[in-house]
Amino acid sequence: MMETIYDIAVIGGGVNGCGIARDAAGRGAKVLLLEQGDLASGTSSASTKLIHGGLRYLEHYEFGLVREALSERERLWAIAPHIIWPMRFVLPHVKGLRPRWLLRLGLFLYDHIGGRRALPATQSVDLHKHPAGKALKPGYGPAFVYSDGWVDDARLVVLNARDAADRGATILPRTPVTAMEREGEGWLIHTPHQSFQARAVVNAAGPAVLDLLNLSGENTAKKMRLVRGSHIVVPRLFDHPYAYFFQIPDGRIFFAIPYQQDFTLIGTTDRDHHGPLKDVKASEEEIAYLCDAANAYFERQIGPGDVVWTYSGVRPLIDEGTGKPEAATRGYSFDLDEDAQGRAPILSVFGGKITTYRHLAKDAVEKLKGHVPGLSGKDWTADAPLPGGDFPIDGIEALKAEIAGSYRFLSPATVDRVARAYGTQARLWLSDAQSPTMLGQDFGHGLTKAEVDYLVTREWACTAEDILWRRTKLGLRLDAAQVAGLKAYLGE
Repeated sequence: MMETIYDIAVIGGGVNGCGIARDAAGRGAKVLLLEQGDLASGTSSASTKLIHGGLRYLEHYEFGLVREALSERERLWAIAPHIIWPMRFVLPHVKGLRPRWLLRLGLFLYDHIGGRRALPATQSVDLHKHPAGKALKPGYGPAFVYSDGWVDDARLVVLNARDAADRGATILPRTPVTAMEREGEGWLIHTPHQSFQARAVVNAAGPAVLDLLNLSGENTAKKMRLVRGSHIVVPRLFDHPYAYFFQIPDGRIFFAIPYQQDFTLIGTTDRDHHGPLKDVKASEEEIAYLCDAANAYFERQIGPGDVVWTYSGVRPLIDEGTGKPEAATRGYSFDLDEDAQGRAPILSVFGGKITTYRHLAKDAVEKLKGHVPGLSGKDWTADAPLPGGDFPIDGIEALKAEIAGSYRFLSPATVDRVARAYGTQARLWLSDAQSPTMLGQDFGHGLTKAEVDYLVTREWACTAEDILWRRTKLGLRLDAAQVAGLKAYLGE
């Protein structure tokens, strides 16, 4: 028997869905979030992991999108300084590609149209003298160094869901929607084991947004372009903290980014995706393409055999009839449909990028005001820290020192990982431990029973994959026996 009637049912547990659930719950709405898999198991954990304005979008005259994204960079950094931090990017000038004056103009706009305050401004450098030049092949001299941000994308999603739940939302991963229809003044939503009632639905299904609309019997004139972006991870190609923004002769760009201390992340590709949305993988051609692109710049050469991990995601972009996939807009839009009596709204989210998720969520909730009685209040998420992020933007080193001092048995690598993942909430599972044994079984590389139990009870983790590739990135480090031990503990 269904007793609870939710104000809003959000369908989709990616960054947009979890951001909308958090915003709406914080405004007093009774919120339900349904996700067919694990939180962030699709596109939202397969990004290039950047909080950035999108420098290359200036070439496509997406000034409004870039301005909005740039204005969000420092705002997101301020509310989640444990999982978001600044990064400096090196953009070498390459003869025969974009002229130096064009790069300088683009970076001038990048520095000035988004309200940059705390991030350092662009500088001109000589790679013959700059630390970033040592890893590159000879011949690269003039370059620009500019600022953007890094994000642990999967944890950004989970922390939004956690905050939504702390504000009263019901979060149900691994709960696929099988059918839905309007009933009375609301929606009846069916899942394999339970049905739910809600006054309004938010369709935040990402690449499956049209599929969900079809399931609900709704129509839209919008068309989606599904674009696959693939990344590769290789052993570290350089030992400095700078990332690289590289140009390719085909007109595209790619990034090479320091990753998890011992690795380099290289991406991304842009390929139209026509296959299923489950188990999206990098093709051999994409892997070779990224290796060749890196080999054009780095002294150390790599091949597919050097790749230790790949990941791919499908971006749900609005189809505006542009030619190349990389030219498709990263902006977002909404469709708000109601029945003839103005009841039972469904709001569908089209497009978007991880940097603008909070702004998108605010806009989505604003559109539902007046349609959902339980919604009240104004935009509040711009200044409210995400769980664990209640410390100054320049306070991560102090937090690490505090954790290291309180838990002297933790290795420096574990201290860094724990501080970056959990921020001030690390103590929720470290508790009063004074030795490794007090944290229980060690599954390898500092992952203990205490942490695993926390991820299961507080962050909806169910499987080793959830823990090793989304809640942490320890899948890069645990060997087969250690993974088997974790699976055994979880009952897989």
